[in-house]
Amino acid sequence: MEFDYVIVGGGSGGATLASRLTEDPNVTVCLLEAGGKGKSIFVRMPMAVVAMLPGHVEINNWRFNSVPQSGLNGRVAYQPRGKALGGSSAINAMLYVRGHKGDYDEWAALGCDGWAWDDVLPYFRKSENNERGADAAHGDTGPLQVSNQKAPRPITRAFVEAGTRLQHREVADFNAGDNEGIGLYQVTQYHDPAKNGERCSVAAGYLHPIMDRPNLTVITRAHAERILFDGKTARGIQYRQGNKSKNVRAKKEVVLCGGAFNSPQLLQLSGVGRAEDITPHGIDMVHELPGVGQNLQDHLDFTLAYKTKDADNIGIGVLPTFKVVKEMLRWRKDGTSMAATCFAEGAAFLKTSSAEERPDIQLHFTIAVVDDHARKLHWGNGYSCHVCALRPYSRGSVTLNSADPKAPPRIDPGYLSDERDLATLIKGAKMTREIMKTEPLKGYASKELFGVHDDMTDKDWEKAIRARAETIYHPIGTCKMGVDDQAVVDPELRVHGLDNIRVVDASVMPRLIGGNTNAPTVMIAEKAADMIKAAHAGATQDRQSA
Repeated sequence: MEFDYVIVGGGSGGATLASRLTEDPNVTVCLLEAGGKGKSIFVRMPMAVVAMLPGHVEINNWRFNSVPQSGLNGRVAYQPRGKALGGSSAINAMLYVRGHKGDYDEWAALGCDGWAWDDVLPYFRKSENNERGADAAHGDTGPLQVSNQKAPRPITRAFVEAGTRLQHREVADFNAGDNEGIGLYQVTQYHDPAKNGERCSVAAGYLHPIMDRPNLTVITRAHAERILFDGKTARGIQYRQGNKSKNVRAKKEVVLCGGAFNSPQLLQLSGVGRAEDITPHGIDMVHELPGVGQNLQDHLDFTLAYKTKDADNIGIGVLPTFKVVKEMLRWRKDGTSMAATCFAEGAAFLKTSSAEERPDIQLHFTIAVVDDHARKLHWGNGYSCHVCALRPYSRGSVTLNSADPKAPPRIDPGYLSDERDLATLIKGAKMTREIMKTEPLKGYASKELFGVHDDMTDKDWEKAIRARAETIYHPIGTCKMGVDDQAVVDPELRVHGLDNIRVVDASVMPRLIGGNTNAPTVMIAEKAADMIKAAHAGATQDRQSA
């Protein structure tokens, strides 16, 4: 098989890119996805994320693990990632967050020309169909449905009010450039009557509606094994489907959209990266590129949790189960019940010091007790608040465990390898607990969990963080964009030193943005689609005239 473009990975980047490139009927695209179609009820019903995320069974989830983390007392850190069309947007909390405008201006200052806030804002607007309508910051004609929450719980309103009593400003829109304050997240969720309350994964928004395009071929359950090179030129992909290896050729470009773990892994499996990461596995070198798999950054997250006698949230037990069933039936009727929840309903972006130019911590207020990615359950009703350090100094890596493409990559996030991140988390945890102990939220608590108490010293907080902190699922940077020696792709997202190959996913972010990473990944793919179209416009015109 031969196509103009071969895209590896049908997640947020790949689904967006496939949709935009095939808008031209003269362009052919093959999209390879290791998972399934991402259309099941587990994806569509937001509450059903609790069946996918913990990874007890494989449902749309790679279920990766890190190597033991010395900064977390030697614990292995669970790393869930989406494995289906839509990628992690099929299993996430649906939060629509762009970050701070200064994040993108920082990218530009690092040598990523064309990626400042004013450059990327048009692509954010292009991507979204916001329930609130269009304005200078938002669009209302894009494929990605962005909605107000359908039925936020009263306890979430109490969280916001508690924050305002502590002089944090209430924010209605966290996505206009300056996100400091407290409020409610918007979510990637349908707001039209036909699908009201359903998750709008990136595949649901961009890809599923156009799967019948004759110039688009989508192959699911297709695990990429290696990139096919002719010298330094990418010519296609070898992939495995079932027990057979097959090849697909690219006349113009191969585009990797596997995310921060799988894209560097596929490059390394194909002989691109650091020799020390590749040749010990018996893989021949194609191109030495020292940044591949390096620069891994992620948001490390610490959770405060409380039991409550309030039953208007998610709980475990006989009565909570009856309530959940009732809410699911209502959701099937009108899409507005608690089954439409994103769980992390309350938002805050705060500064731990007035000296900070941008918020350096983010809060996710959750209408359930969340412990170890919902892998540990607590009887009764409760609520949680997560705090993460937004701009970590710690860096990690993604390398190979073996030459077997089916083997998981070796993931070492390096959590808390830089002590400055621990200091930020301690300050952030204290600030978060201050909100939790303020009325009207304080009145909901019947018991504080996990041994947190009023008289904790910084050493106590350090002990608690090292014992319980986990990822909040925002890995980036392992194929970073830039012009320095560690850059993997240039500002056009072309792999340095190779031809006909780009990377279009969160791995290209040079620095972690101050927020969730799904919306920025869609933006990256929107911008990449225009760059790819522009790069090949002349050749297409020549072919049409011939």
